[in-house]
Amino acid sequence: MTARHLSPVATPRRPRTVFADRHIGPDASDRDRMLAAVGYSTAEALVDAAVPAAIRTDRPLDLPPALSEPAALARLREIASRNTVLTSMIGLGYHGTITPGVILRNVLENPGWYTAYTPYQPEISQGRLEALLNFQTAVSDLTGLPVANASMLDEGTAAAEAMTLAHRATRRKEPGAFLVDADALPQTIEVVRTRAVPLGIDLVVADLSGGLPDGEFFGVLLQYPGASGAVRDLAPVIEAAHERGAQAVVAADLLALTLLRSPGEAGADIVVGSAQRFGVPFGFGGPHAGYLAVREGLQRQLPGRLVGLSVDVDGAPAYRLALQTREQHIRREKATSNICTAQVLLAVMASMYAVYHGPDGLAAIAQRVHGHAAGLAAALRDGGVEVVHGAFFDTVLARVPGRAGAVVEAARERGVNLRPVDADHVAIACDERTLPEHLTAVLAAFGVAADVPAEPAEAFPDALRRESPYLTHPVFHEHRSETAMLRYLRRLQDRDVALDRSMIPLGSCTMKLNATAEMEPVTWPEFADLHPFAPLDQAAGYLELIGELETALAEITGYAKVSVQPNAGSQGELAGLLAIRGYHRSRGDEHRDVCLIPSSAHGTNAASAVMAGMRVVVVACDDGGNIDLDDLHAKLAKHGPSVAAIMVTYPSTHGVFEETITDVCAAVHAAGGQVYVDGANLNALVGLARPGEFGSDVSHLNLHKTFCIPHGGGGPGVGPVGVREHLVPFLPTHPLRPELPGTGTISAAPWGSAGILPISWAYIAMMGPDGLRAATEGAVIAANYLAARLAPHYPILYTGRGGLVAHECIADLRKITKRTGITAEDVAKRLIDYGFHAPTLSFPVAGTLMIEPTESEDLAELDRFVDAMVAIRREIERVDSGEWDAEDNPLRNAPHTAASLLTDDWKHPYTREEAAYPLPSLRQDKYWPPVRRIDQAYGDRNLVCSCPPPEAFED
Repeated sequence: MTARHLSPVATPRRPRTVFADRHIGPDASDRDRMLAAVGYSTAEALVDAAVPAAIRTDRPLDLPPALSEPAALARLREIASRNTVLTSMIGLGYHGTITPGVILRNVLENPGWYTAYTPYQPEISQGRLEALLNFQTAVSDLTGLPVANASMLDEGTAAAEAMTLAHRATRRKEPGAFLVDADALPQTIEVVRTRAVPLGIDLVVADLSGGLPDGEFFGVLLQYPGASGAVRDLAPVIEAAHERGAQAVVAADLLALTLLRSPGEAGADIVVGSAQRFGVPFGFGGPHAGYLAVREGLQRQLPGRLVGLSVDVDGAPAYRLALQTREQHIRREKATSNICTAQVLLAVMASMYAVYHGPDGLAAIAQRVHGHAAGLAAALRDGGVEVVHGAFFDTVLARVPGRAGAVVEAARERGVNLRPVDADHVAIACDERTLPEHLTAVLAAFGVAADVPAEPAEAFPDALRRESPYLTHPVFHEHRSETAMLRYLRRLQDRDVALDRSMIPLGSCTMKLNATAEMEPVTWPEFADLHPFAPLDQAAGYLELIGELETALAEITGYAKVSVQPNAGSQGELAGLLAIRGYHRSRGDEHRDVCLIPSSAHGTNAASAVMAGMRVVVVACDDGGNIDLDDLHAKLAKHGPSVAAIMVTYPSTHGVFEETITDVCAAVHAAGGQVYVDGANLNALVGLARPGEFGSDVSHLNLHKTFCIPHGGGGPGVGPVGVREHLVPFLPTHPLRPELPGTGTISAAPWGSAGILPISWAYIAMMGPDGLRAATEGAVIAANYLAARLAPHYPILYTGRGGLVAHECIADLRKITKRTGITAEDVAKRLIDYGFHAPTLSFPVAGTLMIEPTESEDLAELDRFVDAMVAIRREIERVDSGEWDAEDNPLRNAPHTAASLLTDDWKHPYTREEAAYPLPSLRQDKYWPPVRRIDQAYGDRNLVCSCPPPEAFED
């Protein structure tokens, strides 16, 4: 071996045998160097200086000692073993499915996919965006509607959003009620009801099998097939709805739509549902990707995210999020929805399931499922059992007067869970996992000896048979072999920047380590394969894990109780505000409907307040980014008797520990209001302060941030809500789980996205109380280290006592832009050339970059980021000096693709080397963006949101 192959001699370091030491990037010597750069000798000294004494807790975390990784996994194995996984034939929107191994291993279990961030920087998100466009295309094709979004949180949420969309679309002065078919999924009905009440929308649930009842309606929701399994012709009811000026909403099963006529062909305006049965495990309720599709004319009111096709500066096709002005951070109190978290990772899985199987494969699965159901129905009839519906897809409803309980128990003894509808009826749902022996067990439970016919007749009329094509795009036909599929997934993955490639320094998003030991249990069958409505004695392990996690979160936050039902931070916000609303109404204070929101707050806060039926009143912030106490008192004096709550993000959205938070809480309480502390920035508080102790009444927590559930490219997420004792009665409930007392249903599943809760359980268990506090200290140290290193080059906009920040800092480029023309966006795009995802761009202040390093990034990576930012500052100086043209320079032209550097006609005033390798280290490991800067305006003017033909990509 020659000398040039030898590595430099490494500095000896203490072995990292404790999980907390492996989670927290810098070791002791690195932390000392970082502290010295900030001007402090110890972490405690820095924390004492940065964190106000008024909020500091005097009680250490009362949590079990830290477990090692092997011990934590062994404990989780023990918990998982208490779950009993039987064959599920329960249905109700959740069905057994087989996740192709190539998708399981290379998407769900792959950090290249699950650690990616929401694709707000589209140039480094082209792989994810293509996968989401495939999802939109599959949904659009199957539903028969031209535009579908990039996923929803679940089916219930999608239906609720469809209701509000229909309400916006009505042009009548008195819109009337929203009509829901009684055969809709019960959880969907309750989620819709919960959302309707605060908005003042009347909800009418009625049997629509005989047509529409009398009355005025702005929308009608139908289930296709129904919760009972019945398949009915949608067209007559939809036609009647249109005659009354109502929008027709259909909740549809995607797999059934491979055989049944699409809702779009029947005239539906909006179609919603879940993509769960496209390869996504039960997970005891989630996470799963909901979907929402609309007819022409409604696309610009579509909630959530929409992937569209645009072009880059060279005219090459490029994907991006379309119509981003609808995002809540921009629209705030004018927002029409609050789907801040989609279910990107699960939508990617569902899209790849469609790519893997193609139209023929999906139809074959659907035929097999339907054949099992039709054969079972025929055998039951032959055995003397009444089958209620003659037309169905996968669910058979059997009438057994007074015997339903006995049949269900007999099936359970044979290893199969059925659904007791009432004392006289049992529903049996077939799915991709159903085998002939399962049907034999079901028949035995009914006491039927008849055989299942080998080729049963189809159980729906020819008039409802699908004739229209679907999934015709080549992407659904080209990857039949596993080799081809594997390479397609790898090709898309390589187009993105995720946490496995470099740090993602996004302020307010806490993109920290998602440790493998935390992720591993998610795909264990005992957690992945349990139906959310399985009998609770079969879910003893889940209930134990959920109980321990809720208890730990309550201890960490200082609240009396926590509910994990909200399956996103946005839903946690809504749940918290509805709890406040319910509390005031229980006391006869219906007039309290004003929600005070600081001007610096997350845009989701205002959107959630509007959805909770509250009026938003903005409280000003001072020049330091703190709540203006004079303005707060003025607003309280003006609205006092009407004040329901104040929503405060703490530390502030500006990344500062506000000194006056306890004064704010006291003032609002004195006016009779409640205090909501947004838990988005809890990463700076765990172990140091408890919101429930320093004056807050309710918070949502971002488990996908502080507690290590990965962002997944824009979901999955969990947003539990924690409340003080007086708000406990107003936590979420569920129609199918009377064990959950409360008011209102937030998510379709009782415990939300329960399938990913083992991640946060494992994080807390392995960190232990000392490790959790050390992580918080590490986050504060890292943020202040970056602020200190960057301050000579970029002004740090907001700081607290002693010039310190909390867990993030804001680099202000506005003066630089005014002098040089180089914008924060230019810096964000140039960082791509340096191999980094950009910080949060222009939020909460336009023209700035909000940077959050997190505690899990080591010193070498932090310094690499600083080196990039300093080098970019030097590049800006070359523009400022006139050495580089103000319009033709590496920043304005960033990012640079390999193709752009290979052109024969290079006329730029900087060299190709300066464009591609601005730092020598990039020669060793270079990320090449697949496209150049994307034209956002072009994409909004030319909205293309399903797979374009291959010709669109020709040179």
